[in-house]
Amino acid sequence: MARGMKIIPALYLIAFSFTLIACATPETRLRSGLIDAGLSPAMSACMAERMVDRLSLLQLRRLASLGSLKDRRITDLTLDQFLQKVRALKDPEILAVSTSSAAVCALR
Repeated sequence: MARGMKIIPALYLIAFSFTLIACATPETRLRSGLIDAGLSPAMSACMAERMVDRLSLLQLRRLASLGSLKDRRITDLTLDQFLQKVRALKDPEILAVSTSSAAVCALR
C-alpha cells in the first residue's frame, strides 16, 4: 500500500474522533454545571442527557452557568431551589425542559 493510502484512514479516524468530542461536550458541560449548582451527580447526569437534545447551545450554556451562582453554604440543592434559579433566567423553554427533566429523573 502506498504511503498516501495509509494517511487517509488515519485522517478519517482523527476527524471522527473530533466529531465525537464535539457532540459530547455540551452534555458534559451541562452535567458539570448542574453538579456545581448543587444537584446530585446522578440527577445531573439524567437531566443533562434529556436536556441536551431539547435546548439550543446558548440555552445549555446559560443553564450550565447556574453553577457559578451556587450558594457555598448549601451543600445539596433541592429541585425546588434549582427550579427557582432556572426561573430567574426568564426563558420559558429552559424552565419547561428543566421542569419536565427534573420530574422524569426524580421518578427513575
